[in-house]
Amino acid sequence: MSGALLPDPAHERLTRLWQAHRPAGPMLPWELKTVYGDRWVRFHSLPESKRYAKDEAEYAVLLDRYNTVLDELFAGGEAYVVTTDWADPSEPTDYSAHRAALHPEGTLWTTLDHTDDPDPAFHTRWYFYADRRPWRRGCLDQLLRAVADDTLPGIFVADTELTRIHHPYDGGADVILATPEERDRLRDCHSTWLPAHPSGY
Repeated sequence: MSGALLPDPAHERLTRLWQAHRPAGPMLPWELKTVYGDRWVRFHSLPESKRYAKDEAEYAVLLDRYNTVLDELFAGGEAYVVTTDWADPSEPTDYSAHRAALHPEGTLWTTLDHTDDPDPAFHTRWYFYADRRPWRRGCLDQLLRAVADDTLPGIFVADTELTRIHHPYDGGADVILATPEERDRLRDCHSTWLPAHPSGY
């Protein structure tokens, strides 16, 4: 293990944006759907809600679905790309070589301790790594494939005001829009990608 990492000052604006939200962030990507439920929609990555791709044809389908929605959220602008890693809080860092190889542009933004469990053995420190880039279709395909294979713990992509957020996971993506009306329009545009369950899960 290396020494403790220090947050990159380049991410101060991102920190201020998160702290201005209610509840204040950062939060783990899978918590977004609960916190912003009135602006949330979930899309599945493959037909018939299949979770994992078995061949390149299915990878092409899921990457197209991811990129189509990402384009609708971020085309023509810039986006924050955030990846996460975790470690026991007693360790200085658990800088995963796999995560770093997939997201070399990411520098440490912040950390988040999960210490609610009374047993310290279940305490976790999450590390958030971020970069800001012009959005370009396909620029995250390696990351998205890793997410689709469930080999990367959690990532999200957000616009520069944190009003639109895309959290891909193995099997689909949770998407937060700026307003409920915008969410409804996107949901209706891709209605065949929606989960069958009426709750949207």
